[in-house]
Amino acid sequence: MAKIVAVPSDPPPSFFVPIADLVHRGGLLAVGTESSYALAASASGSHALDRVMKAKGRPSGKPLLVLIGERSQLDTLAGSVPSWFSVLVNAFWPGPLTVVVPAQSGLSPVLTAGIGTIGIREPAPAFLRALLRHTGPLTGTSANRSGQVPCLTAEEVEASLGHDVDLILDAGPAPGHEPSTLLSVVDAPAILRAGPVSAEEIQAVLSQAGFLVPVRETAVE
Repeated sequence: MAKIVAVPSDPPPSFFVPIADLVHRGGLLAVGTESSYALAASASGSHALDRVMKAKGRPSGKPLLVLIGERSQLDTLAGSVPSWFSVLVNAFWPGPLTVVVPAQSGLSPVLTAGIGTIGIREPAPAFLRALLRHTGPLTGTSANRSGQVPCLTAEEVEASLGHDVDLILDAGPAPGHEPSTLLSVVDAPAILRAGPVSAEEIQAVLSQAGFLVPVRETAVE
């Protein structure tokens, strides 16, 4: 079964060292986000990514979003982005907006599903961003079997996925908020999944910065 480690209220840098070592050796974590617990594995580790897919029972052809702890980590993930991209991330990151951007060449097809794009988010919890600065980008897919509801506590993760993950970082119950807004910035901005950040808010930020580009809304599975 997975080991459960309580997260201190203000963890020192030394707290993250063994966790980062586990990640770099292909380990699989469960960690709380602003919505639910997530399965976190190195975005650059093919074996670790395969473990995520196996743990979830996730069908192939569905991409995995990636969490970053600071903007500099975008350089290893994102290809060319439009001029208004920085306006949006400065306004809504850290927070519940996942942006879908052209992917850097060489990224695992497990992340991109072979379609040339990748979803990236800088999460709000300070602990999680500190972890990401030590580990590098991690997957952020919800911690649950495909088709089941996301886990909101370390105990729920243990009951559902305890034999598949190596370490559960218990920072208390996740809030259970709706998943992040999913916004494509590959061409014109288009909302692929509605969430906490609305089309109106995105449109207002772009307009205030002088970018008169319409925000489309389109539904995806």
